[in-house]
Amino acid sequence: MIFLIRALEKKIQLVYGKNIEAYVTVLANSDVTELVRMILAGELTSSELTEVCLSAIDDSEEVGAWAHLDREFALKQAEERDLHRASGQSCGPLHGIPVGIKDIFDTKDFPTENGTVLDAGRQPLSDCTVVGKLKSAGAVIVGKTVTTELAVYYPGKTRNPHDLTRTPGGSSSGSAAAVASGMVPLAVGSQTNGSVIRPASFCGIFGFKPSYGTISRWGVLEQSRLLDSVGVMARSVNDLALISETLMGYDERDSAMRQQATPALVSIARDEPPVEPAIAFVKSPVWKHAEADCREAFSEIIDCLGKHCDEIDLPAPFEKAIDWHRTILCADLAKNFFTRYQSGKAQLSKELVGMIEEGQDVLAVDYNRAVDGMGILYAGLEQLFENYDAILTPAVTGEAPPSLETTGDPIFCTLWTYLGMPAVALPLLQGSNGLPIGVQLTSMRRDDGRLLRTAN
Repeated sequence: MIFLIRALEKKIQLVYGKNIEAYVTVLANSDVTELVRMILAGELTSSELTEVCLSAIDDSEEVGAWAHLDREFALKQAEERDLHRASGQSCGPLHGIPVGIKDIFDTKDFPTENGTVLDAGRQPLSDCTVVGKLKSAGAVIVGKTVTTELAVYYPGKTRNPHDLTRTPGGSSSGSAAAVASGMVPLAVGSQTNGSVIRPASFCGIFGFKPSYGTISRWGVLEQSRLLDSVGVMARSVNDLALISETLMGYDERDSAMRQQATPALVSIARDEPPVEPAIAFVKSPVWKHAEADCREAFSEIIDCLGKHCDEIDLPAPFEKAIDWHRTILCADLAKNFFTRYQSGKAQLSKELVGMIEEGQDVLAVDYNRAVDGMGILYAGLEQLFENYDAILTPAVTGEAPPSLETTGDPIFCTLWTYLGMPAVALPLLQGSNGLPIGVQLTSMRRDDGRLLRTAN
């Protein structure tokens, strides 16, 4: 948390006159639950915390994490949160906590430009469901974080905080970099392939893609109705649980959601498991893409887990998942981005144009076969989870690539996203260049609480 500490030393000591060493220790090491407790107890104000975050943003400007930032508006929200607390009214679970929002989530207070010049100046009239829930929970919306072009592959301006010559990943690049730099303790992203898990891994933070259909996507740019999920980024598993539980809840405007009780992620994640979790190490059919650092690191992890981890091979049909995922994705991009393609093809990247045109050629029979494959493959995994609590895989192929022209390969995320399974990225490994390499855990659909408990 060196970025946050710099901000504290620069701002808090001069402006607020606090005990700087104690303040650094508390804010750099406290999870969001503790920060909320401090705010509610009067030990810290939302205004102070927001000032710290804004200072960290100033100190790490070269990272380029923000598409839209309004300092005065952020501080105004924080002041309102402090007045609300002082009035004795009830406060939400994220009261006073600064949050970054990926720039594909509609916000009435900020533009939402979806990472493309085609949507420049686009100003929504209302908030998406996710932003509405964050506001109701007392969060401070600091601004909109950078996304790739239409949340696909073409990079935005964001750089990796650990090495400015390297990619932070995509498409939730700004959200990951903002949390990793100490600019905000929480950020929201989305994943259609590997867009939460991959940047979280490259930037050395915790990332969580909940089960498909558990957080509303209403008011969020649609790539693929069958693949899109909202995800979150934070500095701990417990923080992932807190913001995810806050965002979950039925929304009839999202056809993927079910009417069911919101899972108690926070309490489950903090519980001790009744027995030591059993882990299945699954290389999956894409293991050949793992780089040397990644392979060596996972060998050490498997040795460390010992009898609690077994290596499991997936049968041949799972090799089709990558192609089936791409079939659905490209066909849905062709459908959902048709108007932008028709009117502004020349202003889209050649990569995105290629995917849209590939999708235009997808046959209905192939699309339906790819959709049917979701149920077929998932049924095979259900048997595996009779004996194991979670599946362990790499989150990425290795360290973040030394280029700003790519967002890295999402291939270790594709299968689990295709099947709608929850996945969490843990910043446990380091490559030969000293850069983060994430570990990924996945579990059964709608078993998100147990997954986070296992991750802890």
